[in-house]
Amino acid sequence: MDYATLIQVSDSALRLATPLLLACLAGLFSERSGIFDIGLEGKMLMAGMASGAAAYLTGSVWLGMFAGIGAAILFSLIHGVASITFRGNQLISGVALNFLASGMTVLIAQALFHQGGRTPPLSGGARFTPIELPFAEALADVPILGPFYAEVLSGHSALVYVALLAVPTTWWLLYRTRFGLRLRAVGENPESVDTAGISVVRLRYSAVIITGILCGLAGAYMATGLQAGFGREMTAGRGYIALAALIFAKWRPWYALWATLLFGFLQALALRPDVIEGTFGLAIPVSFLDALPYILTVIVLAGFVGKAIPPRAGGQPYVKER
Repeated sequence: MDYATLIQVSDSALRLATPLLLACLAGLFSERSGIFDIGLEGKMLMAGMASGAAAYLTGSVWLGMFAGIGAAILFSLIHGVASITFRGNQLISGVALNFLASGMTVLIAQALFHQGGRTPPLSGGARFTPIELPFAEALADVPILGPFYAEVLSGHSALVYVALLAVPTTWWLLYRTRFGLRLRAVGENPESVDTAGISVVRLRYSAVIITGILCGLAGAYMATGLQAGFGREMTAGRGYIALAALIFAKWRPWYALWATLLFGFLQALALRPDVIEGTFGLAIPVSFLDALPYILTVIVLAGFVGKAIPPRAGGQPYVKER
């Protein structure tokens, strides 16, 4: 693989990794608070439909983005009510939301646009446009670093940079603020948090809402940035891949960035099997490349790359002692 091809694949990897990164950080907030959320896929799907429909109807990509965030927050609150208020099984609640989103998105899109469960193609102000970073054109001819800056880092939509900025923001929020300390504590030992006079329910709902915001951004990016509109099952399992990346990253923000970039790179290679064949002389099936993120997750869970230990109170409804 020559450097020019590597640049092209890396550019695609960053675009493909963006919804994975946003969803992975969403799952990180939720699971750090003790709420397992297998419903990331459904929230992204609902956000994609809402943002694609709103962007087309209003002609504004920003209104579309906020519609997507609102839809994802609504689904997050449903999950919160089922898991926190009524102490239901968190995994079943997440799976139910995925099934609900799968059917609702097609039904609503079909009712609105009569195009087989899709939204009409987006264009103009209804889509996010690429942003050229400062001096990208001037530095393009600089050896090695110039093409990387001009072609890999520059030229993406706003939500790509929002996703990258979300990583240090998440790290700071979780590890440098009182809210983050309490959030991590409630995922490890909610009894001690409750004993200190802090509301476990309020903290978990806060995490669930943040999860909805990040999933909303992920879905909005897919419908208005990565693609030009919403399509049936457009998330294509990305919510589950984000969960795999979260396990691979061991519930840490910076590790989540590298894990999703790795998975995005594998997805980019799956779209370019000719690159693998030209580099190694091997005709590797695309299905095998698609399965690599899950294979890596199994390797992590088996303990070959260190143990991936989830929050101790994860998945357990908290019942306040009287």
